Parts: sequence; C-alpha cells; structure tokens
Amino acid sequence: MGVRILTGLVAAALAAVAALFGGWLAWGRDLPNVEDLDVLEYTGATRVYARDGQQVGVLTPNLGSGPRVNQTLLRKEQMSGALRAAVVTSEDRRFFEHRGLDLIGIARGVLRSATGDVEGGSSITQQTVKNTLLVDLEGARTPERKFKEALLAFQVERQFTKDEILTTYLNVIYWGSGGHRDIIGADAAAHAYFDKNARDLSLAESVYLATLIPSPGRYFDYRSYRPLMRSLLDRMVEDGRVTRLEADNAWHERLQPAGWRVRYDADGDVTSATLVDRTAKNLPPLPPRQHGHFLQTVERALVEQFGRKTVYGGTGLKVYTTMDLQAQQAAERASRDARLPDDATLGIALVQPSTGEVLALVGQKLDEAGRGGEWNNAVQSRRQVGSSVKPLLYTLALSKGWKQDDTVPDLPLEGDYQPKNYSGTYTGRPVTLRYALDHSLNLPTVRLAQKVGVAPFESKLRDLGLTLPDDGGLSLSIGTVEASPLQMAAAYATFANGGTYREPTVLRRVVGPGGQDLPLRKPTARRVWDEQTAYLGLDMIRGVVGDLGRGQGGLAWRARIPGWDVAGKTGTTNDVKDLWFVGVTPVVSGAVWVGKQEGGAMPQTAYSGEVAAPVWQQAVSGALAGRQAVAYRVPAGVTTRWTRGVNMAFREERAGAFGGLFRRGRDQAARDEAARQAEAQRQQDLPQQQEQAARGRRRRAGRAGDGGPTGGRTAGRRNRRRRSRPPAIRPRRRRRPVRPSSSVRPRSRRRRSRPRRSRLRVSRRHATRPPVRPRPSVSRTSSSNSNSNSRSSSRSRRSPTPSRSPRTCSPPRSPRRPRTTPRSRRTTTPPRKRPRTISFRPSRRPPRTPTGRTRRTTPSTTSTRPTPSAHPEAGSRQEARP
Repeated sequence: MGVRILTGLVAAALAAVAALFGGWLAWGRDLPNVEDLDVLEYTGATRVYARDGQQVGVLTPNLGSGPRVNQTLLRKEQMSGALRAAVVTSEDRRFFEHRGLDLIGIARGVLRSATGDVEGGSSITQQTVKNTLLVDLEGARTPERKFKEALLAFQVERQFTKDEILTTYLNVIYWGSGGHRDIIGADAAAHAYFDKNARDLSLAESVYLATLIPSPGRYFDYRSYRPLMRSLLDRMVEDGRVTRLEADNAWHERLQPAGWRVRYDADGDVTSATLVDRTAKNLPPLPPRQHGHFLQTVERALVEQFGRKTVYGGTGLKVYTTMDLQAQQAAERASRDARLPDDATLGIALVQPSTGEVLALVGQKLDEAGRGGEWNNAVQSRRQVGSSVKPLLYTLALSKGWKQDDTVPDLPLEGDYQPKNYSGTYTGRPVTLRYALDHSLNLPTVRLAQKVGVAPFESKLRDLGLTLPDDGGLSLSIGTVEASPLQMAAAYATFANGGTYREPTVLRRVVGPGGQDLPLRKPTARRVWDEQTAYLGLDMIRGVVGDLGRGQGGLAWRARIPGWDVAGKTGTTNDVKDLWFVGVTPVVSGAVWVGKQEGGAMPQTAYSGEVAAPVWQQAVSGALAGRQAVAYRVPAGVTTRWTRGVNMAFREERAGAFGGLFRRGRDQAARDEAARQAEAQRQQDLPQQQEQAARGRRRRAGRAGDGGPTGGRTAGRRNRRRRSRPPAIRPRRRRRPVRPSSSVRPRSRRRRSRPRRSRLRVSRRHATRPPVRPRPSVSRTSSSNSNSNSRSSSRSRRSPTPSRSPRTCSPPRSPRRPRTTPRSRRTTTPPRKRPRTISFRPSRRPPRTPTGRTRRTTPSTTSTRPTPSAHPEAGSRQEARP
C-alpha cells in the first residue's frame, strides 16, 4: 500500500514538472517586464509630436486596470492605514505570509467551485499582475493566463516589497461606475462615495469600501449588505489588525454613503435606508485628452521597446510619431458624427499602404466634447471580421489561376457544415466570382474555399498578420477569424502597395534625454501577393464599391469618394454583433468596426453598408481633403476587358507560352469541376422531378374519363380537346380575349411593330355568318404545307366532326371543329359562359411584315418561344448582405 502511494506521488510530481516545463516552452519566453509596476518612482514626462513636428500630447506615469487607466496614483502615505488593513483582510488574509500564490486559498476556491459556489482563489499579487501586466489577455480564464499570472506573481514578489505591491493594487482596483468615468483606485473611490481624500477615511468607511470590491453593485442595496461589514470587522479583530473596541466603534458609526439617507438604532443596526440620489457617486468628467487613443498606442510601443524606466525616468523623451494630424482630426470628427445603434461604439484605424505607418487611431465613439472610453477598440479589441475576410480568399484563388469570370455553384453544401447566404436563399445556378463577391454570397465562397484549400488559406492569413482560432476550418472563409481594425487595415494595404505586407508602426524617431537618437526596432515586411495578383484582388473589391449603386443591391456604394478610386468590402457577423467596412485608396487604407463594447446583438436592421461604410467615407475623405487624386499603378501583364457587363481585370495570356497553357488548363479544370457539381446537383434533384411529373400524368389520366377516379364526360371532352391541339402551338396562359386575325405573325426577339388590324365586325343581334372560304390550319413547327395538311388531316381522322353546312352560323357544340385561325389568335371567352355569336368578314388583303413587304402565309419553321438568356447570372439580382 505504501509503495503504491509513493509511486502515485512520484508520478504526480513528474507530471507537474512536465506541465511546468511545457508551459515555460509555450508561454514563458514572452513575459512582460515586472519593472513596469514601479511607476510611482518616476516623475518624468515624455513629449509626443506628429509627423509634421507639432506637439500633440504629453505622456505621464499611469497604471492600467483592465480596459481602464488610472491617471491619479497615490503613495503609501497618502492612503488610510485602516483602508489597507480592511482590504488585506477582505481579499487575501495570508497576503503577508505567502510568496505570491496562496495555495490554501486556491484549494478552498476549488472545493467551493465543486459544490457550485464559485469563489476566487487569486492572491492580491495575482490580481495586481492580471490588471496591469496581463491586461492584453482581458481576464480570460485560460491556461495561458493562469500560467503567466503564477509565474509573474513569483517575480513580482522577488522584485517588490509587500507594501509596494499592496499600494499598486489599491491604485488599480475597480470600484464601480462613476458616470462620465469609472471609479479606479483609492483616491477616486474616497471622493465618489464619501467626498474626501483617501488618507482621511475612517475605519467604518474603509470597511464599507472593502465590501464593495468583489461586487460594486452592492452600493444599490445598503441594508442587505450591511451585515458584511460586521463580518469583516470580526475577521479584522481575529487577525489582530484592529481591537474589539475599535471594531465596535466602527459598527456604531452613523455611516452615510453618497446618495443614501440611513437611520440606525442604538445597537448600530439599520432601521431605514433610502437611496435618494443614484447619481450622487458620479465623478466629474476629466478634461478631454486630445488624440488619447493614438497617444495610448504610442505609450505601449515605447514601453515595449525601451521600458517604463527609460520612458518616464529623468527628463523624459521626445517622440516623433507617424500621426497625420489632418487624418487624426478627420477620424475623430467621423467618430463624433457617426450614427450608431443604441449602446454601440466603434474603432477606426488608418494606415499608409506604402510604408505601413499609422496615420490615425480612434478607439471609441466620442461625444461632442471629444471624450470617450479608455479602451482602444482600434488596436486592443479582437472581433470577428465577417465577410470582410472574403477578398483575401478570392485573391488567393486568383493567385492559383482562377479568374473573375470563373463560376462557382450557388448551392447548399453536402455534409454537416451547412452555412447559408445572408438572405437565407440561394440562386441554384453557377455564379461568377465577381458576382459572388459583389453580393457577398456565402455558399459560393465556402465552395471556393473547398477548392482552394483551408490550409493554404490559413497560411496566407498568418502572413497577413492575423491570428487564427484553433478550430476555424471552412468557417474562416466567411469571417470567424478575429482581428482589430488596425490589423485589417494593414492586411488590405497589400492590395494598394503591390502585395507587400508591412507591420503597422507609430514611431518614426525617438530622442533620448541627452539628445541622442534611440535605436528603433525595424518593422517586418514580406511579400504576400505578386503584383499582378494584388491588382486583380484590388479590381474585385473595386467592384464591390463601384459595380452596384443605390437601388441595384449595392453593398458599399456609400463608401465612394468623389474623384478617388475606392475599393473595399463590408462585413457582418451572426446576430449583427459586429459591423465592418475595410477599404483602400491609393494613399490610405482604413478599417471601421462598429459594435457593443461588452458584446451582444444589435438591431437586425443595422447593415454594415449603412452604418460602418459612411463612417469610413467621412474619415478617409477628410484625410484626403486638399490632396491631388492619384491612380493605382497597373502592373505589367494585366489587361482589362468587358465581361458579362462588367469591366474586369485579367492576366495577359501569351500565345505559345507554357505558363499560359498551364493556366488555361487549370482554368478549364476549375470550370469543368463547377459544371460537374451543377450536373451532380441536377441529377440529385432529377428523381424528385420525375416523381412530380409522374404524379401529374397520373392525375391527368384520372381526369380523362377512361375509368379513372375523377373520370367523366366533361373531363373526357376536355382531355380530348387537349390531344387534338397541334403539338407546336401551346395554349397561352393569359386569358385576356384576343381578336381573331387572318394572319399569324412569327415571334421575333426584336421589337415588333403593332400588327395590322383585320376587318372584324362583331354583332350581338345577327345569328348568321357570311360565306367563308375554308383556310388551312397553320402549324408553327411544320416545315412545309404538306406536313401541315397531313397533320390537319390526321387530326380530322382522330376526331371527326359532324356534318354541317359551311354557311351555318350556329355556335359550335364540339371542340373538334376545324379552326380557321391559329389558337394563339383565336377568341377566348370567360369560363362557364356561352360564347356570343359573331358575324365577321375576314380581310382579303395579304398580311404585311413590319417592314411593309407582303408576307406569305407559309408556316414558319422557327420556334415561337423566346430563347432564354445564356448569361449564367440572368435573372433578378438579390441583395445578399455580408
């Protein structure tokens, strides 16, 4: 028994060591620098300049708290000792005993979670690391975050004292919403809830603030959470941080949090509590920080390359950035003027395609004063990009030999994965790549991904700087990849610069305290498309903006800029959670994202072409204002021609060149495969169509009067009448009466002139018919008069007519009377009404053609049915949203 226990312990120890070693290999080599927490010792200020030399801001030390930043930092002596003691007892009672990880607290949290009561086991050190050094992970409960959090906690414990860690923690705690800004840090909490400085807080006030840390919403129910203060005071007495007398005095203190009117009895219990002002704890808004999100990105880049000690130590630095002040102001103006759904925000990023330099960044929806949230959606957010990723797939297909006019079936897929078009319908026919992208059809796009291959597409997305999910698969082709607006703007810049991906950068030059230039890390640059492929992809997204306009189903016509050649693509995710527009011009590439900060669906009536595209258009047009328009450079080997009513770009094919032969072979193979798929779908639907046709024949046979279940005299006459008709002349569907004519005009695809009227006199009184010379029947499919006569005689043999005088005027009682006019020109009468008797004198003039020449009455050999259009995209266009 002892041997088994020992073996189990050794195995567990080896597994733990293996896990630690594997975690270090995966995540331990790119950890942040823990010295960044020592911001309280820095007093320097770094000045930031735009690319034209104008100063645009100053960077001062600050601490982040998740998506928030605290600009007002306090030292240990500026905080109440009671507040420090209350927070330690409430959040981490063994804080001064452990070395970063509280193993007892972790075990207790695991046991409580197993019983269904969730309880955190993180120490104060771990929470400090999570809210500062690991802010990019956004608090995700992943093995990566837990491993990095534990490893950094050990490093922080070795680098800083307990008092320094606790002071940093109290500067980054979130204490609720303060209206215009969040309540971050002890200083903001003291002013929001009690309107005093943090050093002046009493023990009762400090205990109250400590009870709000796990859930700031407890503020709105003071009476229910009042017992938590008694429990915390008792634990502070147990830990020896306060005496029993101090705890009792704090309990009997008549505490009045902001906005509350509370009454107590002699024992310190609450007798009544009324929230008279819910906004009493709101803080006044801070003065707007000009270009705050761009400066925030500059600060992150500086700290990443040089560290906080270099950035904020001494006299600070002089930083010359890539900001284009005109573009930045235009983007901020577009953010202020944006019309967004309720509770929605946005992110805007503009870059220069030729260099990768960032021109403008706006990370939030700004108010009229220019204020917005601290979280930078333009850089920090990762949202699904929707259909805006499709041009990257289509360009990959073009690089493999596909052409814009190649077709892919717009049909449902086979297998478990069943995506749908945005409209929920499909055309059921092959559509060109250009048409599929213009209308943002999902089914042809996924089929194209099957042909191109998921693995090559994933590799191309990584080359474009995008991070892929683990289980993307075919869904990557319709936008399950997550990215920021800055990443998408950089990926689309490859269309305008000839196919080179350049890593976005915000730094151009950094001058140190001594006046020397500090070395900057060179951004990466790599070719992802050849010049011809990049231009072909650019031509496709130019079509998204320019092919279809208002009223034609166009998705991105609102992004057009007068005088400039604009290309781009919209994007929408499931449940309308994210709206995108990413576009390029020859000198600016930009992306706009719109959505809710906390996630969630927006109204179904919100479309990316109506919400995100106008924001992009205003921002980019403002950045280009006053500049002379330039055109895209057309590489050698590319030509354009009108195909299917659209001017498309193609590679030039040289006669006799082996490359052209191989490319044509690949194109033909792709077209053959598309045709085989369409034929397979037709064969799959054929049994059902044949069954429907068989049911129709059985139903008609039953009505024929030959023993069927619905047979009868009337049905038999009706069926025999159908059989007696000439096979080439089918009954018209329209039942509008048509006057009989003495001639038959063959149908033509050209515009036909109005036919000549026959001399027809209709009389309701007379019941006599003038003598009529019998005329032969006309068949539109017979090739000669003899054939027509033989068919007419055969019809007479099949259904003989009763003998009667040719001069009789009695109405016909049998449908087998020889007709003197074709069925397409005969008079039709309303159902169930006896036809009126008529008297007519047919014209003796020969019929005339539209040109005025006399035409013979010989039956035409051409079909009367118009030839359907061979255009694979003929028919009504449907607007398929991305």
